[in-house]
Amino acid sequence: MYVNIILEKEPGLAILIINRPQAMNALNYDTLQEIKDAVRQISQDNGIKALIITGAGEKAFVAGADIAYMENLTAIQGREFGALGQSVFSSIENLPIPVIAAVNGFALGGGCELAMACDIRLVSEKARFGQPEVSLGITPGFGGTQRLARLIGAGPAKELIYTGMNIDANEAYRLGLANHIYPIDSLMDEARNMARKISGNAPLAVSMCKTAINKGMQADIDTGLAIEADVFGLCFSTRDQKEGMNAFLNKRKADFAGN
Repeated sequence: MYVNIILEKEPGLAILIINRPQAMNALNYDTLQEIKDAVRQISQDNGIKALIITGAGEKAFVAGADIAYMENLTAIQGREFGALGQSVFSSIENLPIPVIAAVNGFALGGGCELAMACDIRLVSEKARFGQPEVSLGITPGFGGTQRLARLIGAGPAKELIYTGMNIDANEAYRLGLANHIYPIDSLMDEARNMARKISGNAPLAVSMCKTAINKGMQADIDTGLAIEADVFGLCFSTRDQKEGMNAFLNKRKADFAGN
């Protein structure tokens, strides 16, 4: 069905692989459209409790947007391409399920932006992050100027974006861009383990936590606390809340149904 990506499904889990290793998994128009369609499919599948996004091969997660594709774009076409990337990455960020980036190599430009649209970033020892767009005469266009500052703070984000420098896995971890660092051979196993651990919790509660965090991060603290109060209250209308608390009190494993 897809040319530039692979979408795999395992029990309770989807894995989306950017599959252009000949181009270091760079993002062109067609690849973004395929990601958009895959995310739409995933959002409609109630059996999927978590998504892992990674890149084919060991060299690159996504080495950036496709420069050969972008070279001759007009200003209007450039804006449209940026808007497409932003829309696709926002659809990932707004999925009601947790999304884990398994960053296996270079995550530069659009690749760093894709990783930042995910909830959690697990990285290999070979991972490299950066927003090198200024060296090409452009700005980050798929959310980099916004998400990087929110993740690591304005000062460090400005340094990375203004200099265009790359950072290794250890520096990404120090800055808070990476959650954990693993050997390349165990990266996907660790991503699956985390996805399954998350999936063992009440799906609606996890989804509501994501909503509260994402919306609260865009608001002042009082508005964020009001959002938290709303989702906390909604939990008490679910079967999973009754099941989870009953299981705890009766010292048994909860059987969550997602409702």
